[in-house]
Amino acid sequence: MPQIRANKIAIEYETFGQPDRPAVLLIMGLGMQLLGWPEDFCQALANQGYYVIRFDNRDIGLSSHMDCCGKPNLMWAAMKHKLGLPLKPPYSLADMADDAIGLMDVLGLPRAHVVGASMGGMIAQIVASKAPDRVISLTSIMSSSGAPGLPGPNAAAQAALLKRAAPSLYRPQHREALIDFLHQNWQVLHSPGFPTPEIVQRERIRRSLDRAIYPQGVVRQLMAVVAGPDRSALLGKLTVPSYVIHGTDDPLIPLACGQDTASKIPGARFEEVPGMAHDLAPGVCALLLDRLPPHFEAAAAVQRAEEDALSDTTASV
Repeated sequence: MPQIRANKIAIEYETFGQPDRPAVLLIMGLGMQLLGWPEDFCQALANQGYYVIRFDNRDIGLSSHMDCCGKPNLMWAAMKHKLGLPLKPPYSLADMADDAIGLMDVLGLPRAHVVGASMGGMIAQIVASKAPDRVISLTSIMSSSGAPGLPGPNAAAQAALLKRAAPSLYRPQHREALIDFLHQNWQVLHSPGFPTPEIVQRERIRRSLDRAIYPQGVVRQLMAVVAGPDRSALLGKLTVPSYVIHGTDDPLIPLACGQDTASKIPGARFEEVPGMAHDLAPGVCALLLDRLPPHFEAAAAVQRAEEDALSDTTASV
């Protein structure tokens, strides 16, 4: 896979489809490599006429590992957050949004449909705010506005989020035990209405481990999420066509978070998906392949109408 330098870091990415087609930038969530967007999903979008880009966020996969930032104390950070004290993460969600914009710059993409899942949805919201002229449409999946008072993860999801594998499990001879551990954690987040066959999920985990292992980066990414500001005011100023998708069974970022996000984006379309939790199960991907292209096309039509209106105004002057 190719790699570029943007925003002073290395970013690993992969593309599907032809560069002359409308671009779709996929932003993945906490601790997930670009493989979190399944290859067959990306290829199916490309087959529908899009130029699809998936990439590793900083501190994960084959993008830059931010060792220079040190190892944050997650328990101390959680305590400060609970007390309402300010946090100083090694980097912010805004920095990660700049990474995404920088990738677009290097790839020569003037505009793109920006799609983010979970933490990626938070980053996508910031990209749309920072560079609205670069975003044809925004799609925020199983994400949140970060507003205070929203419900948090249930006990099982929170435990899965904070649970870390013993260092010994990362030794090559313990690979199967590590896969068992990660699979068990995933079970908490799986979509009951869109079951993923165990063999498929284990293969996804195995491919991810074979590609890169860097658990330290997950903690720093989590710090960026926890320290992230309330994006309510930011969302209220968005003008790009927006689509918010959230599962009714999400134990990590509850449905109310998606509802809140959509309510704060002017004109946003909201869809709650029964049986969807916090994963991109094959059935969820199939649903997205059905829903996303019409959203992209409608947004592109709005953009063309605005450009035509501007052209007519310029011509009359």
